[in-house]
Amino acid sequence: MNVAYLKCSLCGAEYVTDEVRYVCPKHGDSGLLDVVYDYDSVSSRVSTAPIFDSHDFSIWRYWELLPIENRIVIPPLRVGWTPLYRASRLGKQLAIKSLYLKDDSVNPTGSFKDRASAVVVAKAKELGVKVIATASTGNAGAALAGLSASAQMPTVIFAPHTAPEAKVAQLLMYGAHVFLVKGTYDEAFELCLASSKEFGWYSRNTGYNPYTAEGKKTASLEICEQLAMAKAELHKRWVAPDRIFVSVGDGNIITGIWKGLRDLLALGWIDKLPKLMGVQAEGSAACYNAWKAGTEIITPVKPHTIADSISVGLPRDGTRAVRAVRETSGAYLTVSDDDVLDAMRKLARKEAVFAEPAGATGYAGLVKAADQGIVDGDEEIVVVVTGNGLKDVQSLVRAAGKALLIEPKLEAVPRI
Repeated sequence: MNVAYLKCSLCGAEYVTDEVRYVCPKHGDSGLLDVVYDYDSVSSRVSTAPIFDSHDFSIWRYWELLPIENRIVIPPLRVGWTPLYRASRLGKQLAIKSLYLKDDSVNPTGSFKDRASAVVVAKAKELGVKVIATASTGNAGAALAGLSASAQMPTVIFAPHTAPEAKVAQLLMYGAHVFLVKGTYDEAFELCLASSKEFGWYSRNTGYNPYTAEGKKTASLEICEQLAMAKAELHKRWVAPDRIFVSVGDGNIITGIWKGLRDLLALGWIDKLPKLMGVQAEGSAACYNAWKAGTEIITPVKPHTIADSISVGLPRDGTRAVRAVRETSGAYLTVSDDDVLDAMRKLARKEAVFAEPAGATGYAGLVKAADQGIVDGDEEIVVVVTGNGLKDVQSLVRAAGKALLIEPKLEAVPRI
């Protein structure tokens, strides 16, 4: 097996994989676990060259660095190997010579969250569980519902009643059992945990399930391999960028990206860790607040932002999300809802990348960082776009503006 042990992120306690299922028992539901691999064993079996030669254009091309033992449990829906676009026009606007967009909006259900759900569904099948449950503002639920549908596994989704209608419809289309909670995402999270414990459901809850970060780390593996491809360094080391900008809500995406980079560094496949730049909405900035205060203690906030996917009062993976930035010498930034709407327009009109509010938040953060002189124009920068614009039609309409209504006459048509 590739996994050596599970390690508590709070106290460092180590467990064999079948000893605990979710969290370190010393800390209630807060002792999130890191999945640790036997890097010497992995190095003896695989190198960068055979991965490059692989025709598996999904997250499973990194089989040796994923926590699944039996390939037969892999759900059939293809996830990952999303495009890494050179964003020359946006780079020119910001005076950045080497800017890339990692477009995860093209995953099967339209978001980055498919990565985590693919691994969790595979693990659930490996464990022989019958029902999977999660709390979600929409994207994680859609990802789980879609991947579960492909594997024909029953799914239960707890979402706040304020979730965008389009996202709720997507959950229902996949056949999930959907419960809209009269409360916040955080209340839906707690209810999902309690229900999973009561009914024996397998919980995909972000961070609480240690394998969510393992799925999400595959984005950083792809980024470094794809940058190596762009530089024709395929059979040598892969290439880590100087910075990676990513939107942050519950903290699990930036934690996963950090984990993937550390795996690659431990294997000697990259020669540095990029600076991780976490971007939060001003109205949902618990991780930013902790980073700014120089602490890992996450103080809950009352979230309010149009970026519903990152509207989180108590980030469940907040401690590791703060560490990811601090230990890579990165930074946190906050952006306004207007900044996010502007980023949506710029991504679409300059690079044809169609992002929902949370998906565009990372780019909004880069714009702010460039304005403040935080980034250097000679740095190689990757911005992760986490979700598709059709996820939130209401915000899309706000960003896009209105079409011109005209009479059905030629003279009414303006010259462009």
